[in-house]
Amino acid sequence: MLIALGTWQVERKAWKETLVVRLTQRLNAAPVELPPPDAWSRLTQENSEFLRVKLRINFRNESDALVYTSGSALRDDVKSPGYFVFTPVRLADNGQQIVINRGYVADPSYPGRAGSEEIVGYVRWPEAPSWFVSNHDSSNATFWYVRDQRLMAEVKRWGPVAPFYIDQEAPLPPGGLPRPGPLTAQLRNDHLQYALTWYGLAAVLAVIFTIWARNWWRAAAIKS
Repeated sequence: MLIALGTWQVERKAWKETLVVRLTQRLNAAPVELPPPDAWSRLTQENSEFLRVKLRINFRNESDALVYTSGSALRDDVKSPGYFVFTPVRLADNGQQIVINRGYVADPSYPGRAGSEEIVGYVRWPEAPSWFVSNHDSSNATFWYVRDQRLMAEVKRWGPVAPFYIDQEAPLPPGGLPRPGPLTAQLRNDHLQYALTWYGLAAVLAVIFTIWARNWWRAAAIKS
């Protein structure tokens, strides 16, 4: 069983390395037009997570959702507690509603936005809910702990939204807040360490068993 666990970690290491290469390629690719709504049903987390896109949006007069973060593993400029600002907007060319993560703020005070803007960002998929962390502050629907734009839309009554949201990369808004920024693939890859641990435990177990078996045979020989 220990050898099997070690081998699984080796396989996970290869999978993680392939994932990092794929994400790095997507994050560094030139932005493409956001696929039209009739293609959204064919988008999945596997084929479109971190796809770099460009789109023109129209801001709506709706309250934002602020998602708490203790620091971002994907943004080098966000390493302290604060909030990501999730805002519902309309696509300028077809009126479909999507949610934009406009960027980071250190506190809930920041300028609102109005009008139309062309942005560059990354397609992201909602986080899975947690058994141990509440989705949002039950006393105030503005503050959230899980990035799930669908649940935000339901609770805050934004109306139907796209199955994904957009992490805005650019442009920087007037005044600089919320602060968007580029993402980088910084996935932890400790699988080799875990594999060596499992293999090491297997070796230790084999040695212990050998010592036990030798002592058992000696004791059996003496009794006979």
